[in-house]
Amino acid sequence: MDRSSHPRSRRIVPVVAAAVSAALLVAGCSSSTGGKKADESGTAVSAGKATTPRMTIAMITHAAPGDTFWDTIRKGAQAAAAKDNVKLIYSSDPNGPNQSNLVQNAVDQKVDGIAVTLAKPDAMKSSVAQAEKAGIPVVGFNTGVSDWKKQGLLEFFGQDETIAGEAFGRKLNQAGAKHTVCVIMKQGQVALEARCAGVKKTFSGTTDILYVNGTDMPSVQSTITAKLKTDSSIDYVTTLGAPFAMTAIQAIADSGSKAKLATFDLNKDVVGAIKSGKIQWAVDQQPYLQGYLAIDGLWLYKNNGNYSGGSSAPVLTGPAFVDKSNVEKVAKFAANGTR
Repeated sequence: MDRSSHPRSRRIVPVVAAAVSAALLVAGCSSSTGGKKADESGTAVSAGKATTPRMTIAMITHAAPGDTFWDTIRKGAQAAAAKDNVKLIYSSDPNGPNQSNLVQNAVDQKVDGIAVTLAKPDAMKSSVAQAEKAGIPVVGFNTGVSDWKKQGLLEFFGQDETIAGEAFGRKLNQAGAKHTVCVIMKQGQVALEARCAGVKKTFSGTTDILYVNGTDMPSVQSTITAKLKTDSSIDYVTTLGAPFAMTAIQAIADSGSKAKLATFDLNKDVVGAIKSGKIQWAVDQQPYLQGYLAIDGLWLYKNNGNYSGGSSAPVLTGPAFVDKSNVEKVAKFAANGTR
């Protein structure tokens, strides 16, 4: 995978986080298959699962109904919860004020920790502040890399979308592209806007922004089709999510355009399309890892006082490019729903 877009100073952070987590798991759990036994401190441990006191963690995202990207994040969160003896409460709403209400509900339930996305940072300020006032640790993940510290979150796990967009723009240059349309499925969503802004900053050609209704896939398809029919100079379509990339494939065919397609985010369908040449590349931000680390990070903080990134740097999970040169390496993981 191409990870050249990572600043060197940040590249080490995910490795350190994973190493700390693994070391603590080894210290707190027995690899024996003989059931529970006592460690050196006399604490009972069991094979492969923490026996620390039961925690309740609320994970609250801005996921829209039907967006399968979030299934991968949730799968990672569930894996960490099972390992860490955590009761996971998952909820989502793409509307900023509604998502904020979900955070407030979690505060009212007196959960032990909250993992939240900051797609609409201003809408989340009040409820996040209430959580912190109540002494509930809050971590950010996936969206909010520019805002998590401002809102006092403990950690952030995800991708710097500006860096990812800039890397994408450079990749377009390398591909010889001259004119791309960047398709945003939710106007005003900070991560999506940052991606296209990053593309526009580094891409030496023309970048058009096309807003579509991400909750209405037939409309997405027809809007992209119409754009391509209107402007035959577009030679690359840039989508910001795996399901939208698959829809764009059909839109390109319907329009009769010769444009190529590249996308942010990965799933098994995109992997297949990369293999067949219908998609040139995808940016993988590793959503499974984001969900896993968000829950594990709260467990580590609660039980050991640990925090990743030194409380000042995000733990970056991307960007990494997947194309024909390395798609086979991730195919089996995508098939399992972990990439």
